[in-house]
Amino acid sequence: MGMARKQTQLITVAIMALVLAACSSTPTKTSGKKPPTKITKTKPNLSLANIEASGDSREIVMYALGLLDVGYQFGGKNPEAGLDCSGMAAFIYKNAVGVSLPHNAAEIAARTRQISREKLRAGDMVFFNTMNRPYSHMGIYIGDGKFIHAPRTNSTIRVESLQNSYFAARFDGARTIFD
Repeated sequence: MGMARKQTQLITVAIMALVLAACSSTPTKTSGKKPPTKITKTKPNLSLANIEASGDSREIVMYALGLLDVGYQFGGKNPEAGLDCSGMAAFIYKNAVGVSLPHNAAEIAARTRQISREKLRAGDMVFFNTMNRPYSHMGIYIGDGKFIHAPRTNSTIRVESLQNSYFAARFDGARTIFD
């Protein structure tokens, strides 16, 4: 990839982050009436406004954000063809920091260092048991309780919250390549 194209992609990602940050809503005025007792499910905050990263972590997050809305493709290894979860991670780490990872979530987990959830930082990896086997799905942690992943066929790469009930119940651990 040429330097000009890489710079263009980074600028595009930076602009996307600023646009997303600017899209936060203002609070609504209340009438002083008692709120309804109906329990509603709230969507997690997926804003990217509070994402912070530096050094290699920043490079990983920037590449990950650049892949938002790329199509899912089982076994996919590049954005043009589509990516699956481990293909996405391998693509990001190779291009962002020059680290080669296998194209298999369980193998990536085996080759990386386990960390506690409390030690997670942008650029680390999060793993999930989504197919009744450990490390069957993964994503890249981007900070602020959020990760980017390639979820499934007929979907695109997107941001998700670790507090999402589906992923919270299937969280398999966090891993890193950093010291």
